Amino acid sequence: MKKPVQHWADTYAEKIIREKGEKDIYTCASGVTPSGTVHIGNFREIISVDLVVRALRTLGKRVRFIYSWDDYDVFRKVPANMPNPQELEQYLRKPITLTPDLLGKEDSYARKNEVEIEKLLPMVGIDPEYIYQAEQYRKSLYAEGIRTALLNRELIRNILNEHRTAPLPEEWWPLSVFCENCKRDTTRILDWDGDYALTYACDSCSHKEKVELHHTPAVKLFWRVDWPMRWAYEGVDFEPAGKDHHSEGGSFDTARRIVREVYNHEAPTTFQYDFIGIKGRGGKISSSAGEVVSLKDVLEIYQPEIVRYMFAGTRPNSEFSISFDLEVIKIYEDYDRCERIYYGTEAVSEKRAAKEMRIYELSQVAEPAKELPTQLPFRHLCNLLQIKSGNIEQVFQSLNLEGSGEELKRLTCRARCAWNWITRFAPEDFRFSLIEEGSAPVEVSDVERKALRLLRMEINTRLQEHNEKSLAEAIYSIAEESAMEAKELFKLVYRVLIGKEKGPRLAGFLLTIGRESALKRLEAY
Repeated sequence: MKKPVQHWADTYAEKIIREKGEKDIYTCASGVTPSGTVHIGNFREIISVDLVVRALRTLGKRVRFIYSWDDYDVFRKVPANMPNPQELEQYLRKPITLTPDLLGKEDSYARKNEVEIEKLLPMVGIDPEYIYQAEQYRKSLYAEGIRTALLNRELIRNILNEHRTAPLPEEWWPLSVFCENCKRDTTRILDWDGDYALTYACDSCSHKEKVELHHTPAVKLFWRVDWPMRWAYEGVDFEPAGKDHHSEGGSFDTARRIVREVYNHEAPTTFQYDFIGIKGRGGKISSSAGEVVSLKDVLEIYQPEIVRYMFAGTRPNSEFSISFDLEVIKIYEDYDRCERIYYGTEAVSEKRAAKEMRIYELSQVAEPAKELPTQLPFRHLCNLLQIKSGNIEQVFQSLNLEGSGEELKRLTCRARCAWNWITRFAPEDFRFSLIEEGSAPVEVSDVERKALRLLRMEINTRLQEHNEKSLAEAIYSIAEESAMEAKELFKLVYRVLIGKEKGPRLAGFLLTIGRESALKRLEAY
């Protein structure tokens, strides 16, 4: 008997259980340094973990999903998109949690970046337990882990040197110290007593001090040691990482050895996720440079379920692009097809149905509705919004969509996303607006005038009898009767209605704008 089709998240959930054994609770982890806006590439890790968490829960397992804010990392570079960047230069080499939010909304620059994503994640159905590393270090919760690293300093140095072209010097230490006086990490270790006491000197302010690991907020392990230490501390069973961390000799390779040989703990089950590209808008994904595409940016164009769908429908080790160009329409259409397959209203093979149904389940923010929700095709919605100049209420009135509740909320979200896309990213030849009533008529030849009059008569007397196919046939007949090429007639009608030579499919467009609106713009001919 063939094994049923599984989603990749289900495959990894089973792998975690197989590798870690049966446990009361499984710990799945993710995290990032809030050194800038959390971009959509960072979000790939967050949602990859969430999908595996959901798969584990489908198997009846209890799961702890932790998300670490590495906000005790050093502030190394002022992002390019910051207002008055010179004001932040004085905080370089200090912890980012001590760098202020220049907008004055949050306690720190780090907190500003954290809050932005913490507010958005529930919108896409993600609700992890947040761990703030600055708080952890300041409480000296990692004192034992730091001491263990110091006791194994030579072993750690040798592990790291195996993957370095320039070996670390013998005087290397696995940690940095933030000066208690100037708060910078411009310090040197002068002495360690072999237990919990460290003595350091600061090269920036000449401050010298002896600190106790159990009572100091100043000491922090370097990233390649900090990561495996926290795996052991939190008992992490699963954590993915990007291809840069998973490269040969990268931080995951060294962390795997350090956690085993230094902290006597096995590395978590993992996979490598690939980069995210962007199509249809400028900018490179880079938090430190300030040129980012954030989750907020994506949610302005895509419904939350469709954001999840793009990631759930793509294996994590596959690179893909999030589109802001015309492909947006196809992505919405693909999601709607997936939804119809889930509810059994579109027939596909059994194998395809099983795959699409699981993707749909994992794409939902909450539990799927019991019945197929009202579907409002994205392309049609875009046309309606342009006809109504972006007035969502008028669009819904034209469709007899009334009431309230989750379904109307979802359709309103789609309409807002559609209008955002039209006004900000849609190609110019996709955009249109109806010519104002009473505008001066365009110049036409006698042949063209005859064709427009015939079209006006058809709309006036028979529009309500037509569907899109029959009206299209009537338009071709009018072109033939007027001795015009059909494509020339199309161009003419578009010029009269929207001032362009191209537009939505003409028959459907005329049916959409309606008899009264079409006649008002044709009456001058």
